[in-house]
Amino acid sequence: MLRGDRARGADRLLRRAVSVLAVLLATVAAGAGALAGYDRTVRLSVGDVRLSVDPGHRGALDLFVPLVDWGVRYDAIRLPARLRIDLRTVDRQAAQRVAEGGRIDAHAVRSEARDAIAGYLRALIAIAVLAAAAGGLLVALAVRSRNGPRLRWTAATAVAAAALGGVLLVVLLPPRGQLDRPQYYAFGPDIPRALAALEDAQRSSGVLDQELDAQLVGLARLVTDPAARRPLTDAPLVTIASDLHNNVLALPILSRVAAGGPVLFPGDLTDRGSPLEARLLERVVHAGRPLVFVTGNHDSDSLARSLARRGAIVLGRDGQLGGDGRPLRPRRLVARVAGLRVAGYGDPFVRLRSQGYRDRYVDAGPTIADQEAFATWLRPLIGGVDIVMVHEPALLGVALRDLRDHPPRRPLVFVVGHTHRAELTRQGGVTVVNGGSVGAGGTGNLAGDPTAIGIARLLYRTTGDRFQPLAVDLVSVDPGSGSSTARRERLDVPAAGARKGPAGARGRTATTAGPAPPGR
Repeated sequence: MLRGDRARGADRLLRRAVSVLAVLLATVAAGAGALAGYDRTVRLSVGDVRLSVDPGHRGALDLFVPLVDWGVRYDAIRLPARLRIDLRTVDRQAAQRVAEGGRIDAHAVRSEARDAIAGYLRALIAIAVLAAAAGGLLVALAVRSRNGPRLRWTAATAVAAAALGGVLLVVLLPPRGQLDRPQYYAFGPDIPRALAALEDAQRSSGVLDQELDAQLVGLARLVTDPAARRPLTDAPLVTIASDLHNNVLALPILSRVAAGGPVLFPGDLTDRGSPLEARLLERVVHAGRPLVFVTGNHDSDSLARSLARRGAIVLGRDGQLGGDGRPLRPRRLVARVAGLRVAGYGDPFVRLRSQGYRDRYVDAGPTIADQEAFATWLRPLIGGVDIVMVHEPALLGVALRDLRDHPPRRPLVFVVGHTHRAELTRQGGVTVVNGGSVGAGGTGNLAGDPTAIGIARLLYRTTGDRFQPLAVDLVSVDPGSGSSTARRERLDVPAAGARKGPAGARGRTATTAGPAPPGR
């Protein structure tokens, strides 16, 4: 008898737990459904915008202009959801007024937009809370039974869960912090659209706030005062690409982005560096005018000589290779490229023809001795070089510590590859740029996890021998869909440390391509 009572008690307890869990799940599902289903179209003085929330994504504020199929994204929301603002129509009178030389009150538009967002969020949160409570109460009514939990407990659970969800929405959904790290994106294979958006990137967070207003109303190039903007369209630039890994399908993209300008290629053009691969990739020399190359651990000494004979500028620890594939005499460590002084250090694990192109890489990467050898090679060049090309970032370890203790008087940029991750880090006047993998990890990666095609562009100015890096564009292209993203990192503003990831402060670190296996 006692055992039967215990069994019935355990069964009753289990039913109550399952009932409470069902109420909680229904409450959450109803609230999430309300978030995804409720949108609002608001009339502003410059056009109509539609506001909506898309749960289940990394938190961001998206401003999208369907008329031109591009937008801008800010990492400003802590909830795993995107607050999306789409410009649906442009007011004809406002556009005509601007076309005739008139002005639009950007401050008034900003105020309208903020009021619209605030009103939408208030209504959205209220609807989500009510929907969550209603969903939970309906399930509470459905699961009540003689052996289940009492209705007042399940109803209280539904109401409490809905209220807690409302509090979380109030805290986590509204955009927070400075909107000072825009990431522009476009759909389709047309990369230049994303790049063209970057030409209007701004120098200060105050002007970037104006850019937010401009993007919101879809009149970015018309609303803002040209005198207050400092575009970089007239600045010279070089394209940075690495880790092609034999993916000849990516060569047209590289040529298109380079647009006849210089290309810096810090290694891993091939997979083994064999003569067959060298012949297959002969046309890469014409992707840049000129193509500047240092070897990676997947390249070979014979590949370097082949590229030099075909007209590429091939740099290494012994200097530039001549047209005969041998180091120039007298030794030339620094090459002049588009007004820049460029040096390069070949990878210590480069494959050798004499060893049958076997893989010489070790999983531990460059040793301390390798790093010290590079630092020793670099020291006499400091002050006389603007850009140093190295394949593997880990090789910079000792040199970066030296440069932190003894900062250079002039800006110095390291161009690296190997990791297949697009990154930018700053340490005082020293900048490290990794464009990612222009070959999307190589042809051997096509059947595996997709790796974004990554390319970078460095914009700069030179006056005599004085070099001033201005900005780096980090470009990422999905090899499957062709959708592209581009982010500009200004280098002509002070750097206050370094952080990794897309949410870092402006001018510190940016990542546009997701993690990928290193270029092992």
